[in-house]
Amino acid sequence: MHTALPAADTPSAPAAAPGFARAIWSLGVGGFAIGTGEFVIMGLLPEVAADIGVSIPQAGHVISAYALGVVIGAPVLAVLAAGMGRRALLVALMAVFALGNFASAAAPGYWSLNLLRFVAGLPHGTYFGVAALVAAALAPPGRRAQAVGLVMLGLTGATLLGVPIAAALGQVFGWRAAFVLVGVIALAAVVLVHRNVPNLPAQAGASPLRELSALARPQVWLTLGIAAIGFGGMFAVFSYIKPTLLEVSGMPLAWVPVVLALFGLGMVVGNLVGARMADRSLMRTICGMLAWAALVLALFVFTAHHPVLAAINVFLIGTTVAIGPALQVRLMDVAGDAQTLAAALNHSAFNVANALGAWLGGVAISAGLGWTSTGWVGALLALAGMGIFFWALTHARAGARRAVAGSAA
Repeated sequence: MHTALPAADTPSAPAAAPGFARAIWSLGVGGFAIGTGEFVIMGLLPEVAADIGVSIPQAGHVISAYALGVVIGAPVLAVLAAGMGRRALLVALMAVFALGNFASAAAPGYWSLNLLRFVAGLPHGTYFGVAALVAAALAPPGRRAQAVGLVMLGLTGATLLGVPIAAALGQVFGWRAAFVLVGVIALAAVVLVHRNVPNLPAQAGASPLRELSALARPQVWLTLGIAAIGFGGMFAVFSYIKPTLLEVSGMPLAWVPVVLALFGLGMVVGNLVGARMADRSLMRTICGMLAWAALVLALFVFTAHHPVLAAINVFLIGTTVAIGPALQVRLMDVAGDAQTLAAALNHSAFNVANALGAWLGGVAISAGLGWTSTGWVGALLALAGMGIFFWALTHARAGARRAVAGSAA
């Protein structure tokens, strides 16, 4: 059954709020499943390693395998599925994610688990990209970023609620039970999306070739660069947060889960506040959040020596995720007709940020600069992201001037 939607610029658009809320909530459940599945493994690596007979560092390869699936799957699936209806595509992506997690729970060994985590990561970026497009299309006037933020709230909320629950389940019943839970949540999302998300068609004339045209747009690449580099600072610090809290802050081990929950709470708050800010002034929000990230990451170098101050600072670092909805909407604005690929690539860029930040933070620690050096690494990455932002701004203004000059001629 096809659901008619009022145009976003008509007076009747706000009247669609009840249906809008159900659709956004359903899309958010899918995000919650993905967020739980992505992050829960980080707390269960010792159990995974013991069960499949490898070292803990080797078990960590399953995290990299999932991230690789995200980076590759986002552009490939977005291009191949360019002509599919939005609801059908979302249902298919979430079904693949569910099957990938159920299969991961049954993986007999190291190589099969890595392969299945790679498969489970494939739908991640495309799901969030398409869900963001649907949310923006359904949103009342002036609330595009907030709608995108509500979808991403499922991902950030997973760090606060889904991951601790799945991790606890994994501790009691074994790590495989955590992936079964993720699969069940994903199946629930399949049902909810099918029932509550309107059956929006793909853009008229959508094709793989047209989606690939996004790659010819400098502003798309510059926006992705802001995400891949500017957002890497958060991961530079967070990837090593546990040993930093134990070794530098002198924090009792029992406090660490509380601080991690504060980080998740910061992500939720940042996501909601950042989305509202982006609807008011998109470019100022991106610039402001990069400056905020540089500040709170550099501050961690000093607060890490004090348990309470470190905990507060970790919460503030979590709020830097506020840049996410703004960058997603910016990509929609600069992608032209290649909306699906550009929206999906945002999540590939965030996974690049994850890998880059963790790697550079590790390089600083290995060089003998200390656990707190990750704060300086993070601040420098945020400042580098700001440099790319100003490059994008200059490029856009130059393009606008050329267009005006061409019109006058």
